[in-house]
Amino acid sequence: MTSTFAGAALAVLLVAGPAVSTFAQEAAPKAAASAQVVNLNTASAEQLEGLPGIGARVAQRIIEYRTKNGGFKKVEDLMKVQGIGERSFLRLRPLVSVAAAKADSRE
Repeated sequence: MTSTFAGAALAVLLVAGPAVSTFAQEAAPKAAASAQVVNLNTASAEQLEGLPGIGARVAQRIIEYRTKNGGFKKVEDLMKVQGIGERSFLRLRPLVSVAAAKADSRE
């Protein structure tokens, strides 16, 4: 009985293997596209909403924070935005940056 079960499980893996592999290949470009780092100081609301757990309201609060405070000085400042707690921040940390916006060179 055990060998029959093992044989059936092996057959399922052999048949499903290519399908799983194809699925992983199709999902990889989507994951890579969403893995681009978003600059909190220059991102549009649409770009911010592309981050996990960020909806339209929180995206707007991020934009309001950077406008009011002259931009984000460090990534951790994101936790000062209402709706971004420590757990959300830890999830977002590898996906965001705070590079300064390009200054106008005509001074």
